[in-house]
Amino acid sequence: MTELLILLAVSLVVSAVGWKYFIYFFSLGYGYGVAALAVAMAAMFHGSLCAATVTMLVLLFLFGMRLGTFLFVRERKSAAYNKILHDPSLKQKKPVSVIITVWLFCAVLYVAQVSPVAFRLMNCEAGVAVSDLWVWIGAAVVLCGILLESFSDAQKSAAKKRNPKRFVDTGLFRIVRCPNYLGEVVIWTGVLLSGIGAGLVWWQWLIAAIGWIGIVYVMFSGARRLELRQNEVYGNDPDYQAYVKKTPILLPFLPIYSVTKYKWLQA
Repeated sequence: MTELLILLAVSLVVSAVGWKYFIYFFSLGYGYGVAALAVAMAAMFHGSLCAATVTMLVLLFLFGMRLGTFLFVRERKSAAYNKILHDPSLKQKKPVSVIITVWLFCAVLYVAQVSPVAFRLMNCEAGVAVSDLWVWIGAAVVLCGILLESFSDAQKSAAKKRNPKRFVDTGLFRIVRCPNYLGEVVIWTGVLLSGIGAGLVWWQWLIAAIGWIGIVYVMFSGARRLELRQNEVYGNDPDYQAYVKKTPILLPFLPIYSVTKYKWLQA
């Protein structure tokens, strides 16, 4: 448990950027927090690393650094995103109790998300017999998720440069309306899969499952916020109406075209 507390401390330090601006708990604190946790695990368990776990840690580091840097640059360069980010409702001063609660929630969630990798390393260090097969499988899934998220972000940025006033329905956005969020789900599914064959006990699987369920919930919540915002901006556009009626919002091949009515997704 000492190792988890150290990882939690790292997560708290990095995600504390949210004290400067509340939304950073979920953006910069998330991306750079995951990258920092990958570095921390590499340092803490350097004696138990193998090619498979090094690969997974490198992928998590690259994912976190790319996402954090992308969000930072987008905030600086995108006028449309800046308008959303600096909405007056987001600038309202939050009670200290709310800030502390969100800070702790985010820090714990980020540790829970990477916990399958941490538990594998902890168990390996303790002499538990582990198999590397599912780490390689998980790493392959994570890589697919990173590529999906990265290409989605790039395609959306390019499309918005061409026509800032039109919704994006090209490239990966033909498959689902939030392919970047789908990429996140794929990434963390890969991390969860990497826990198979690692000798995890029930409470370790419980923490790992909480991390996976938590980030999936956050992604659906983000998709709902985006849908509500796009409905306000493009709701009267016949092309947009046709697009949302035929394109699933987050998961391909599942006919879930809207989540606005699910108020329990509000986070």
